Amino acid sequence: MDADHDGSSGRGDSGSVHEDVRPQAVSPGRAGPDTPAPEAEAPVPAPGTGAGIAGLSFGYQVVAALALSLIGLLACAQVAMVFLHVAPSNTLSKQHGKTVDDWIYPEFEQNWKLFAPNPLQQNIAVHVRAEVSGADGLRTTDWISLTEADAEAIRGSLFPSHVNQNELRRGWDFYVNSHDNQDKPNGLRGELSERYVRRIAMLRLSERDLGGTVERIQMRSATSLIAPPSWAPEKADTRPAHRVLPWWNVTPDDLPAPRDAARGEEGDK
Repeated sequence: MDADHDGSSGRGDSGSVHEDVRPQAVSPGRAGPDTPAPEAEAPVPAPGTGAGIAGLSFGYQVVAALALSLIGLLACAQVAMVFLHVAPSNTLSKQHGKTVDDWIYPEFEQNWKLFAPNPLQQNIAVHVRAEVSGADGLRTTDWISLTEADAEAIRGSLFPSHVNQNELRRGWDFYVNSHDNQDKPNGLRGELSERYVRRIAMLRLSERDLGGTVERIQMRSATSLIAPPSWAPEKADTRPAHRVLPWWNVTPDDLPAPRDAARGEEGDK
């Protein structure tokens, strides 16, 4: 009986042997192959090693912030000035018109309007003819198209000259805007525009062999409307209309300076 009692003392009601189910302490030893590795902690970046402006030192951050602030102020000023320039007349543009013009026109004129666009709908060609004195006396040349010569120099050129693009065109606009319909100058600008277009004409004629000395020149414009597209209901007369200027006597001031003389003057300066 003692043997039976001793043999049954280690068994439960179900007849099984009791097992020790107390939790065992986990040793901090080496992890097993199935044990997930602990996540690596993200390294904390040292000051001055980040991306962008944050990666700069404090002094460079201050410089970058000041530069960005200056660029932002200039951009806001540009937008405000352009808006006042193209907007209809208002109190601000009347009070500060001179400041706006000085900002918009620092060196070169800009001729465009946002609220009232006026695209060109006509072609204007400038012609010149000369009265030449030669061995056989005075004779008058045919009309020479200065605009066509500029167009030939521009056509097909990857880097066309601004002289060929703008000199004659802007010079003629200068003359037309400073004269009335009877070709009478409006003040000093009218006389200046006359001298300017005469010098342009003589500069172009000096590149041609006219067989004598140019005594007088006459200029004209040929204005023709651009034909509308075939599907448009509008009709336009594309025949050129001419504006003929009076004859001008050529003076020594109208003649281009020789290259050697021009280089000598530059050397003296």
